[in-house]
Amino acid sequence: MSIKNFIEKRFQLSARNSSVSSELVGAFTTFAAMSYILAVNPAILGTTGMDKQCLVTVTALAAAIGCALMAFLANLPVALAPAMGTNSYFAIIICAGMGLRWQEALALTFYNGIFFLAISLSGLRKKLIYAVPRPLQIGLQCGIGVFIAFFGLQSAKIIVRDENTLVTAGQLGSPECLFCLLGIALMAVLMIWRFKGAIIGTIIFLTMLAFMVDDSSGERMAVAPDSIFSLPHGISETFMQLDFAYPIKNFSKAAPVIFVLLMLDLLDTMATVIAMGRRTGLMDDKGRMPKLDMALTADAGATIAGALLGTSTTGSYVESAAGIESGARTGLSALAVGFLFLLSLFLSPIINSVPPEATAPALVLVGIMMMQGLSELRFNDMAELLPAMLCMLMIAFSFKISEGFAFGVAAYVILLSATGRAGQISATTWFLFALMCVFLCAL
Repeated sequence: MSIKNFIEKRFQLSARNSSVSSELVGAFTTFAAMSYILAVNPAILGTTGMDKQCLVTVTALAAAIGCALMAFLANLPVALAPAMGTNSYFAIIICAGMGLRWQEALALTFYNGIFFLAISLSGLRKKLIYAVPRPLQIGLQCGIGVFIAFFGLQSAKIIVRDENTLVTAGQLGSPECLFCLLGIALMAVLMIWRFKGAIIGTIIFLTMLAFMVDDSSGERMAVAPDSIFSLPHGISETFMQLDFAYPIKNFSKAAPVIFVLLMLDLLDTMATVIAMGRRTGLMDDKGRMPKLDMALTADAGATIAGALLGTSTTGSYVESAAGIESGARTGLSALAVGFLFLLSLFLSPIINSVPPEATAPALVLVGIMMMQGLSELRFNDMAELLPAMLCMLMIAFSFKISEGFAFGVAAYVILLSATGRAGQISATTWFLFALMCVFLCAL
């Protein structure tokens, strides 16, 4: 069997109206949008005493394993890596706040992955996703869209912090803002022209331009790398350094933490899979999509592997939407993203030269496109509109997908019950409501 036939049979490119070139373009776009994790994850987890250089390698390896699992088990264009938010919970709440050593925190992450895998294999997690009402599916997709766009605007300093109003407009005439606005305009025009490489092409162009443009401080926005190749650091400092016995010896203290980690992982993955499934057209109106159970299993397996390597929870990334908008439709894209993470260990000088202002336009436009789902909401039904909008706004402005989803579920059940429509709520949705109430109380 030729390589071409193997790829076609394994990833079903023709059935999903895709091609190898479209998948690779999508992979480069997704990687460009989420490669920041190679720098951010070590910086956050490094505060616990873990070796930062080691964590760069661990982050890339965890991402590569997660992407490969998603590719071969679920055939979805969803990339995985150590999850933002959970890594902060790991470092700030578990280690700094509770005083646990990072070895003990890794053990909690590992057991969270084990329970996560058990739930996925049992089919319960799949039933929970099917129990998410359609208005909340729309709210999740649009909320993640606003979240991505808002993050992009912050990266370009178009939106900045303000002591009085929390956020405000930045100096729109600054080089950083003008740079991003130029990228948004160029990318939008290319998208309208249906140029498949619109996103990654604009990122490459902006990166090259950044080598010649000064920022507000008078320094170059990006510095061309002195070299192309570098050797990755070893992982002996963190690999298999978990304190497996800690959760068993300290069950009463460990159990609530594992529960919160499980809920964070569960809800973030549910939200991401639903949003990406809707955007690719693979998820129908009833929340069903092919190999959904395998997608959940891949996510759980990635968390277990990541913990053994030495990082916090590994999860699905909403930045996969950038690759989907560029044409990715199958697991071949996820597999290519994983390969790019491995390659980045040897090409870190080039990867690190891409400034955040170059990827910000992609996040802004992809986020806007994900908000198209709002047109599917029935705006004349407040019991449907309010939960969806509450879910969307909580995700967008709290930067916490899990909490936003939990509030949306709670609002949906309460509003339908209060207006005499409790009969429309399924038994599984009631169970999901109870689970969300416990989760919110445990935070």
